[in-house]
Amino acid sequence: MPRNTLRLAIALSLLATPLLSACGTGSAASDEKVVTVYSADGLKGEAGDGWYDRIFKDFEKQTGIKVEYVEGGSGEMVQRAAREKRNPQADVLVTLPPFIQQADGKGLLQKYAPKGSDQVSGADKGADATWTSVVNNYFGFIYSKKELKQAPKTWDELLEGTYKNKLQYSTPGVAGDGTAVLIKAMHDFGGQKPALDYLGRLQSNNVGPSASTGKLAPKVDKGELLVANGDVQMNFAQSRTMPNLGIWFPAKDGGRPTTFALPYAAGLVTDAPHTENGQKLLDFMLSQDAQRQVSEIGGGFSARKDVKATDGNAIALAKLMDGVEVFEPDWDDIGKNLTTYVDAWKSATGS
Repeated sequence: MPRNTLRLAIALSLLATPLLSACGTGSAASDEKVVTVYSADGLKGEAGDGWYDRIFKDFEKQTGIKVEYVEGGSGEMVQRAAREKRNPQADVLVTLPPFIQQADGKGLLQKYAPKGSDQVSGADKGADATWTSVVNNYFGFIYSKKELKQAPKTWDELLEGTYKNKLQYSTPGVAGDGTAVLIKAMHDFGGQKPALDYLGRLQSNNVGPSASTGKLAPKVDKGELLVANGDVQMNFAQSRTMPNLGIWFPAKDGGRPTTFALPYAAGLVTDAPHTENGQKLLDFMLSQDAQRQVSEIGGGFSARKDVKATDGNAIALAKLMDGVEVFEPDWDDIGKNLTTYVDAWKSATGS
């Protein structure tokens, strides 16, 4: 080969190398020591002392993989993942029902059964192995122990003038716990119409929409709100630094207080940029060590049947749930008809 031709070939190859590296993101991305988590709020502590804070730190130390964390309402995180479907940015999605079912229905989750998922009850994981609960939890309400001598007992009490502009719940269809308000009301009042009739009347006391349930707790702790919605895990964890939070469960007049399981469910995102790292994080979340810390650090309930927590938090949580009737929503129906239910709620409340 002539010398000039050889020099030209070398020069062209050197110029081409950075270009090929920049375009060939598949292998480069998969080799990156990072994993991105899109998650509903509640598992990360206000003061860096939550379950996520501990396990992400331990995971990074054990694997060298850095966790990039993005937080928002359950519906918001699913919507974001859906917008990015052609170019996924997240590796792991953690959200509450019925949004995890929605994510599955939109093809946002790929099949992966994390190690230890065989110890998760069938109702707490997808039948097709696209998602698995990592922290069990229950829906609830909070009240201000600073301003109220005792918790309200019934839904009807919340209609009283005492709660005018002192009550707020997060937005159904956007926040998982907000959607839970609608689900529980439909159960307690015996159907969609009576539930929406009630929520329509309650609207005169409601401060207004909130995309995030977690932002309501500080307002209740300060006494700015008397009552808000939440969930047991998040509010129990928050009460460490917000001592005026009390957890309660509304009852229909003459009935028992009720709630339902509202687990944090995690899945591996379809075409995730760091699939192997996402798998490792899901395995780590369901490991026995991480699950033992769910109650002790996170204030929640282990997703694994073979982990029996005996710490002080676990005992307090069991006492809190004593006497509360736990029902099981029809998640298939809710997943299929959620948009219809939310639209009906908007119409009933003028939201």
